[in-house]
Amino acid sequence: MSTPVKPRQIFIQGVTRDGRVFRPSDWAERLCGVMSPFRPGGARTGAGAHIGYSPLCVPRVINGVKCVIVSEELRAIEPMAWDFVLNFARDNELQTTEACLLPDDRDA
Repeated sequence: MSTPVKPRQIFIQGVTRDGRVFRPSDWAERLCGVMSPFRPGGARTGAGAHIGYSPLCVPRVINGVKCVIVSEELRAIEPMAWDFVLNFARDNELQTTEACLLPDDRDA
């Protein structure tokens, strides 16, 4: 039996290629807010449906740098949303890294 392959994750860092901090300061939350409907099982409906980020596109602060972590699963659910996020990073000259977020010891 083979182990399922975990989708890759792209980390979009809030630092431009020339080292400047990207502005506005809430860029990650805004980007993830736009991506919130794109989630496994489809968009939420009903009261409170607009609250919460998609697990496929989440804001994080890593080593003091604001980031957005995007799962490649997003590409399978909505290729245009995947392209939108990657084009956002490219158009704003943000640094990106392919990586895997490891669980925090507190989550174990």
